[in-house]
Amino acid sequence: MNVVRNYLYNAGYQLLTLIVPFITVPYIARVLGPEGVGINSYTNSIITYFLLLGTLGITVYGNREIAYHRDNFEQRTKTFWEIELLQVMTVVVAYGLFLVFVLFQTTYRGYFLLQSLWIVAGVFDISWLFMGMEDFKKTVLRNSLVKIASLVAIFTLVKSQADVGTYIMILGLAQVLGNLTLWPYLHTVVGKPRIDFSGILSHLKPTIVLFIPQIATQVYLQLNRTMLGQFDSVTSAGYYDFADKLVKMVLAVITATGTVMLPHMSHLAAQGSLRRLNRLLYKSFSFSSLLALPLMFGLAATANSLVPLYYGPKFSIVSQLIMIEAPVALLIGWSNVIGLQYLMPLKRVKDYTASVTYGALANIVINVPLILTLGVSGATIATVVSEVVVTAYQLFVIRDMVSYRNLFADGWKFLLAAVAMFIPVFWLNSTMSVSAISLALQVTLGIGIYFGILSILKPDILREGLYYLKSRQK
Repeated sequence: MNVVRNYLYNAGYQLLTLIVPFITVPYIARVLGPEGVGINSYTNSIITYFLLLGTLGITVYGNREIAYHRDNFEQRTKTFWEIELLQVMTVVVAYGLFLVFVLFQTTYRGYFLLQSLWIVAGVFDISWLFMGMEDFKKTVLRNSLVKIASLVAIFTLVKSQADVGTYIMILGLAQVLGNLTLWPYLHTVVGKPRIDFSGILSHLKPTIVLFIPQIATQVYLQLNRTMLGQFDSVTSAGYYDFADKLVKMVLAVITATGTVMLPHMSHLAAQGSLRRLNRLLYKSFSFSSLLALPLMFGLAATANSLVPLYYGPKFSIVSQLIMIEAPVALLIGWSNVIGLQYLMPLKRVKDYTASVTYGALANIVINVPLILTLGVSGATIATVVSEVVVTAYQLFVIRDMVSYRNLFADGWKFLLAAVAMFIPVFWLNSTMSVSAISLALQVTLGIGIYFGILSILKPDILREGLYYLKSRQK
């Protein structure tokens, strides 16, 4: 069960990526305040565009190509070095464009230069090689050490609102070091480089094809922060960032399956095992629903006490934003399964591109009027609408390839259990005093109700999971 082991490694790392911000974000919220948080959010949203331009679609493309050639050392070596050298070239071009951009900046120039460490980190990112080899252990363990080091640095060096630049630099350096830690293992996976510029350029077109859906995705992921900074204030961008961050923290546990399943599904697609591919799709979709629905309803039910406890009273508006954005946990969970685990391995890049492009267009069309009329709440609504468009289109394009009946077979069980959990937890959250103890009681009760009902309804994915655990114990 290599996939299960890889999922546990990746889920463990995703859990660490949850724990680090879970510990640091409340501290940063109180030390830097809404404006400091907003400056980081706004400047980082713009840097993301340059990083995306530099890495093109290489992360997904490289992962997939290495998976295709995993059993051929010579071809794997050739493929890796061609893609990596292409990545170096494109990141250098992107950084040059960034320097031109910085010349015209005045207010946040220093912050932008510190944020550019993220672009530099792109040169050294070879995580896609190890993911394509389905070797998640190295990626997880090395990056975990860097995450812990950055945690210590934040608490040691960030002491006041004047330390916004220090905070940005720590995050950027952590990304650079995290990417560098994989290079010592490179010789165990590939051979020495052989430079062939025609081979390098042969990868340019397919990476650009994958770049298009990524830039479209970033439009509706980052554009809200950028637009809030332009049309409202950096403080509003900070509010939106913290609401989105909390939802995405929870979402990381769900999307961990996508990172693990992409190389495995790509390998099956390369072998032509379409029937097995569909079976895995149904299981992965069910697993995503199993996690996403209670997380969605749980966030909405506990938001009113979670936010003031977690972020502090200055961020009270974030409670409302989380309740609006909570459905994104389910929508991205589903689109992650369909898009990254099914359409991409089957090389149906056009369908995947179309889905995120339509989502980006929906975001652009409704973002400005919603921000101008509703402020940060409008940006949050635009995010949900964008994800609805993406997921609905992906479900539409696979209609002739899969059985909706199998896809949603146990969906009603998860939904029933999640709604039954939401009602008492939301009532308790509205009536009990705001405290860590009362919140812990509500979360514990919610988990008990959800899995208690599922133990009666017995969805297939839960039954298979219990059987696997019992067999491993034996």
